[in-house]
Amino acid sequence: MMRKTIYHRRIYLSILVPLMTIFFASKVVHADSKKLFNGKDLSGWHNPYPHGDATVVDGEIHLLGDKKFFLLTNERYTDFTFEAEVKMPEGRSNSGFMFRCQKREDGSAFGYQAEVDTSDRRWSGGLYDEGRRRWLHPKKPIRGNPYNDKYWTVERRNAFNRYEWNRYKITCKEDHIQIWVNGVLTTDLYDKLDREGYIGLQHHGEKGQLYRFRNISITTIK
Repeated sequence: MMRKTIYHRRIYLSILVPLMTIFFASKVVHADSKKLFNGKDLSGWHNPYPHGDATVVDGEIHLLGDKKFFLLTNERYTDFTFEAEVKMPEGRSNSGFMFRCQKREDGSAFGYQAEVDTSDRRWSGGLYDEGRRRWLHPKKPIRGNPYNDKYWTVERRNAFNRYEWNRYKITCKEDHIQIWVNGVLTTDLYDKLDREGYIGLQHHGEKGQLYRFRNISITTIK
């Protein structure tokens, strides 16, 4: 009787273990990383606007314009971690990183934007909804995200270095949105409006102001 029990257990395990292996393998999250900018040209990007200049200089993307425009990726992305560096000019200027953004029939972009704010209010790393609801964080409290009222701490206000290169990281997983500026978590909230869209670099339209971007990459989460 004991031998039969051991024998049956062995058969059971021989069936169960492969099934468990298949099950857990199916739960593994696979990630693919790639550069969005090759440092040489604007392959993979396009300017849907009739104005604005985008060039590549010394491994950087340079944006110039006298009207607001966005340089967009050709591809759309869903769940990902996006990383890039930005350096702003002296004087009045404003920029941002669009993500999961959409295009209207005329080519203009709208949607989520990680703010690059050079003003004294220092809202860099906040979340702006371009062309729709406008400020989502930190200006407006979000239902279900009670931290908004007290979340904009001194550390987060000082995360952005006004005249230096700044590293942004944006992670989107389903409806969870997180933004980091130079390693400081500045935005962490849930919003279900958009689940897929383009990545974009913004020039706010200040005439003669040069915006610089480099080291742009994305890790897509499948």
